[in-house]
Amino acid sequence: MTVNFAKNLRRSFEKESVQIEETCIYDEWLLSKQERYILMEGLLEWIRGNLSTNGRLWSSLLPAIVLVSYFVIGMIVYAIRTKFRGQLQDHDMESKASSVLLGKWIHLYFIWVTKPLWFLLLRCKIPAAAVTTLSLLVAIGSGISIAAGHFALGGWLYLFSGMLDIFDGRLARAQGTPTPGGAALDSVLDRYSDGAVLIGFAWFYRDSWVLLAVLTAMLGSMMVSYVRARGEGLGVDVKVGLMQRAERIVYLGVATTFSPILEAVLAPNDPQPIHRLAVAGIVLLAVSTQLTALRRFMYLLTALGNNPLGGMLQTGHGSFFRNQVAALVATAADFLLVLALVANAGVFPWFATIVGCGLGAVVNFSINRIWAFKSAGSLLPQISRYSFVSLTSALLNGGGVAIILLLPSLDYRLAWIVVRVMVALVWNYPLQRDYVFSTIHSSSADRGLHGAHSAKRA
Repeated sequence: MTVNFAKNLRRSFEKESVQIEETCIYDEWLLSKQERYILMEGLLEWIRGNLSTNGRLWSSLLPAIVLVSYFVIGMIVYAIRTKFRGQLQDHDMESKASSVLLGKWIHLYFIWVTKPLWFLLLRCKIPAAAVTTLSLLVAIGSGISIAAGHFALGGWLYLFSGMLDIFDGRLARAQGTPTPGGAALDSVLDRYSDGAVLIGFAWFYRDSWVLLAVLTAMLGSMMVSYVRARGEGLGVDVKVGLMQRAERIVYLGVATTFSPILEAVLAPNDPQPIHRLAVAGIVLLAVSTQLTALRRFMYLLTALGNNPLGGMLQTGHGSFFRNQVAALVATAADFLLVLALVANAGVFPWFATIVGCGLGAVVNFSINRIWAFKSAGSLLPQISRYSFVSLTSALLNGGGVAIILLLPSLDYRLAWIVVRVMVALVWNYPLQRDYVFSTIHSSSADRGLHGAHSAKRA
């Protein structure tokens, strides 16, 4: 009996042990299932861009620590190498134009520090055209990431796309396969790559004022490239300017990459921050690309022998300085009359603008004829030509103000200033210089009047 009792007790203990073990296994399975669910939910939130403060911080910080450490250590090593062995000799980079923002030393350092990836591509014999198309695909991924709010990922992809863009031409030359078709492919896909990234920014900032800066940067980037291409078509190599494509990629890419880190510090509880550092990069790009395009345009016109800004720093008769003084005095009279008509007489802003332009035209003509250009031409032909310029200027100013005021909540004075400056630069001054007070037109008019009088006497 004692033996049976002991056997039954042992079976009971074994059964309970099995039940406890099965319960532990089930609990562990439930726990692992919950962990998998939490992991998948976190991954989905990361894809949606709904990251916590720590999530935004570490998703930006971890790759930044690794890559920045590599490039910083590489820069130190390259500086030591340059000290003892001299600058790296690279014909491709030495033939490229450098700028104040990215000097020749930085270009050569970048080529040296990325040699492992370069040798890998060269050893694998990857076609240069494939690297070009890969650069576009990576840029598209960058634009999509930015549109979804993943600025760190988008920034790193944009920088990697720029790196591939540097490698494709070098690969073609190293493999002995450079062709005009490959150069055309590279140039066209570069424009699409820049557009893809900026479209991503435009989508993310579609409800913000930053959208205007993004569109301005997009236009500036296209104009920088277009002026260079147009110059090459006319036989002029136009590579001047601060914000060339390499600079655009580096500054905007770095600003975008590190923007989430700054937002985690400045706005830790904001799930959809504005990304201030990226905004600063976009605004810098918008301004600098327009200035670069303008500088290239002036350089191209000078090289072609038609610089419209020649003699701007002079102060003598017929100079740009005197013309602008006359325009400033006339504009002041114009503006004061507009204020008086709108504020005191209740006149519509667009109509007051037209009347003000009339007064400004009289003042401007008198000062230009007597002092700015000191014209000795016949008065009536000049009045006729100036009347045409004034009439068209008034229509352009009035129409421009009316169109701009279609935008809601815009002050008419700001609209007046913007339109006035634009019309003065692209219409009034060129016509006054080359048409109204031009010695060529004055001489032609005098000869015409002299011929008419001679015919009458005959």
